[in-house]
Amino acid sequence: MLAEFEIILGTSFINKPLLNQSLTHSSYGHEYKLPDNERLEFLGDAVLKLVVSEHIYHKFPEKAEGDLTKIRATVISDETLANVGRTLNMGEQLLLSANERGTGGTKRKSNVANAFEALVGAVFLDAGLGKSREIILRLLEPEIEKVSRAGYIRDYKSALQEYAQKNKWELPRYRVIKETGPRHRRVFWVEVKLKGHDWGMGRGGNKKEAEQRAAMHALAALKAEEKGKKRETGKGIRGILSQVRKRIKI
Repeated sequence: MLAEFEIILGTSFINKPLLNQSLTHSSYGHEYKLPDNERLEFLGDAVLKLVVSEHIYHKFPEKAEGDLTKIRATVISDETLANVGRTLNMGEQLLLSANERGTGGTKRKSNVANAFEALVGAVFLDAGLGKSREIILRLLEPEIEKVSRAGYIRDYKSALQEYAQKNKWELPRYRVIKETGPRHRRVFWVEVKLKGHDWGMGRGGNKKEAEQRAAMHALAALKAEEKGKKRETGKGIRGILSQVRKRIKI
């Protein structure tokens, strides 16, 4: 099974236990006292950032730093990595505890995205940066193309910060208000404060994801408020014009 996975991935591991570890969820590791994929995930995250940063730096010489940051954030987001991991059927390759598997762990976005990062870390240790770059770009280049064409970046934190700066407000502040679930399936609840008020709350399998969702809700609330004010202003202007017309009998 792993041999077929290596063919799909485009590499043959010299150190097979590394590949196995990259697919070992913490729930399984705790249950069977085996090394899990969390440390490899940490390493893979850094390799992904380096490879994608270098690639888009050369690919988009006309784009400013802020735009490059947004592109990278979208390309290596949990959502994107989970989608790529699913095309590799990584969920079914994962070693999960019976409970984690029984509660939908093979399809859980955070599990698949984290495993993809761990896999990148394992490839880096086993075959070096060159092979890591080759695999990462082959799998992520379609997403890089799509994001650059669409002009749509799913980085709500950056969008909220820009919105605040445009209006000359203080920068958004994020705070974890609650953590639930076992260690291997933690859920974080984060709220974002702006203009002295709480504008949004989000939840996610890690703090980064929860902050993005809180920022998304805050942006929606702020834009709804802005639209409401414009409507009220419009009504006020229309009312004044109506009164003026009556007085001059237009």
